[in-house]
Amino acid sequence: MSPPPDSALEDPAKIITALRRERDETLAREVALAEVLQVINSSPDDLAPVFDAILERALNLCGAALGYMLSCDGESFHRVASRGSSPALEAALPPPGPTPGSLAERFVRGENIICSTNLVEDNAYRVGAPAARALVDVGGVRSYAAVALRSGARLLGIIAIYRREVRPFSDKQITLLQSFAAHAVIAMENARLLGELRQGTEALTRREAALRNSEERYALAMRAINEGVYEWDVATSEMYYSPRVRELVGLQASELRTMTDWTDRIHPDDRQPFKKAILAHFKGETDRLEAEYRYRHADGSWHWARQHGIALKNEAGRAYRVVGSTGDITDRKAAEEALREALEQQTATAEVLQVINSSPGDLAPVFEVMLDRAIRLCEAAYGVLWRPITARAFAPPRCTACHSLMPRLYPWNPLSLPGGPTLRWRRSLRGATLLILTMSRTKKAT
Repeated sequence: MSPPPDSALEDPAKIITALRRERDETLAREVALAEVLQVINSSPDDLAPVFDAILERALNLCGAALGYMLSCDGESFHRVASRGSSPALEAALPPPGPTPGSLAERFVRGENIICSTNLVEDNAYRVGAPAARALVDVGGVRSYAAVALRSGARLLGIIAIYRREVRPFSDKQITLLQSFAAHAVIAMENARLLGELRQGTEALTRREAALRNSEERYALAMRAINEGVYEWDVATSEMYYSPRVRELVGLQASELRTMTDWTDRIHPDDRQPFKKAILAHFKGETDRLEAEYRYRHADGSWHWARQHGIALKNEAGRAYRVVGSTGDITDRKAAEEALREALEQQTATAEVLQVINSSPGDLAPVFEVMLDRAIRLCEAAYGVLWRPITARAFAPPRCTACHSLMPRLYPWNPLSLPGGPTLRWRRSLRGATLLILTMSRTKKAT
């Protein structure tokens, strides 16, 4: 087979450099978002450092010169953070609000993203909108991007970043700005909930401490990412793996020679999705190969890997070589799972506390919510909550809440379970205030 023309070839070194640069940019974004989460957790009821941290990282990662964050309480706007401004510009800017032609007005009307290559050419500047005039004439602003902070349909605020040259923001930078906006919304909603539930958040505070620990582990995992390079000759199926890749899986070079040597180590449940990702990239359906999957380490344990790659194609459009990188993300996956569980528990606790606050003299809705959240977090199919009527050792308890239980089991007494509870358990009910029983569809009551 004759070699493809130079126009169809790409320098693998340049591709590897581009992959590494993209990896570093991705890591920088993940670290920045993790740092923002840490600030959120360390200042649950003080939003000033959160807004300042978000705006600082947005300017740095998006290459902007100045920026503002506004909050909206439904009636008025307030400037809550600013960076890169000057006393002259601050004096020239009008009070924030939905005045004609302003960003605030457009966001109030429902827009979510507003970008401009050159503010001088915007209608707001041409018609003399005060904010636009001040930004251009005093601040020297040209290109800008702004994103709404929304909780559902409710506008909570605005984040806007500006450049002093005509250079539009890229799609990736706007997506990153949206991520920062989402984190700001989380912080604002958390602060609102804390304000409403301050009298009953002792248990919630303990869970937030666990959440902070989980996020710290997540941030450390992001900083500790190490990746190795691979090169795949598609025609011969021969593979080159850098020493770092072999170190990740604990194998020698002689044990990793072909693509089959690698795919055989992928978890059976992940193998087919990985092959589909390769096929989609070869067909041109994706710009790059991206996959996350479990693989079997040399010690027999399962680890998580993240793999990137770009296929080099000949003039006929067939892939003949794939160059990319792969790294172990086991710690990141574990941190994500811990974070998810902590967030679910935190949310469930907040919901129960809300019902407690809204029904101070009525325990029925409290018990219903408690049982519903217990079933959801324990992944159970059925659930019953009993409350002993008296302190007598064998007095039957009263069912105070029931979810998804079959009718024939509704009058079920926990003291008459198949196999019978032990006397020790019966005695323990004497001092019990509540008994929650959750059941799966395949196992006995637990």
